Amino acid sequence: MKSLRRLHLYLGCFFAPLLLFYVATGWYQTLNTNRNKTLGEQGDWVSKLTSIHVDQIYPASSATSYSPALFRFLVVAMSISLILTAGLGIFLAFRSSRKQWPVWLSLSLGILLPILCLWLGQRR
Repeated sequence: MKSLRRLHLYLGCFFAPLLLFYVATGWYQTLNTNRNKTLGEQGDWVSKLTSIHVDQIYPASSATSYSPALFRFLVVAMSISLILTAGLGIFLAFRSSRKQWPVWLSLSLGILLPILCLWLGQRR
């Protein structure tokens, strides 16, 4: 149990900055409907950060070409670790709680509320 908590802690701390970056740029893209259609189309810093999120490149005028392979590898590792960390967090929540019904309720609401919001947002 101690090693699982330590793994959860280290994975969470290692990937927290990249996860926060993806959450912040994804949040921006969700609210901003005017998205760039080409790589680094605009020169402002928000558009450049958006290009990192969408295209896995940082547009620079001095670059002649881009290879997002290394960054994509890091993002895949982050995604796998996030899935693992979330699973460990759920496991630890059940193991460390005396009453399991609040954990089940939170988990159920975390699944059902997004589905409900998407369903209510549909026009028929």
